[in-house]
Amino acid sequence: MPRRRYYAGMPRALIPHPVSTVFPALQIEVEVSPSGGGLVLFSYVAAGEVGAVVLPPPQPGGRSDGLWQHTCFEAFVRPSEGTAYYEFNFSPSTRWAAYRFGSYRADQQFANEVGQPRVEVEMGPDRYELRTSLDLGRLQDFDAASCRLGLSAVIEDIGGRLTCWALAHPGEKPDFHDPGGFIHSLVWR
Repeated sequence: MPRRRYYAGMPRALIPHPVSTVFPALQIEVEVSPSGGGLVLFSYVAAGEVGAVVLPPPQPGGRSDGLWQHTCFEAFVRPSEGTAYYEFNFSPSTRWAAYRFGSYRADQQFANEVGQPRVEVEMGPDRYELRTSLDLGRLQDFDAASCRLGLSAVIEDIGGRLTCWALAHPGEKPDFHDPGGFIHSLVWR
């Protein structure tokens, strides 16, 4: 699959993995906007039957593990060269997580170099939006000017079932860590 470049103002659709339970009336898009100095803005929008989605209740912002076990929006960031990458999780509760991996699912560490992102949420009767930003310039041994992205979401329905959404699903099972899912290049203007 060819890589596409992200520019501000171009939302991209996330698609559910074929083995996931699908919400027929739910669409999820993400817009990524590079800004100055390594800052990247993310806006995840779910539209449709958002009342069928379980949203963790608001909490004070802070780091938390296991966010992917419920509704959560994610960004995987990898330099164009090498095998190391970062995983970021953003919960509707405004909790977040950041991890660094040395290679595919190996050498996991907390990414302590990442400052606390501000997570903002907005909900209407048929639309939910989560906005946040990351300073990729703070990442360890990382050139923010040339990155590949894997963007995804885990959506929990009112029956407790999880669906996995991403820009691409290269494997038979959902796996957001699969390097084949890092299909978009982040290009700074």
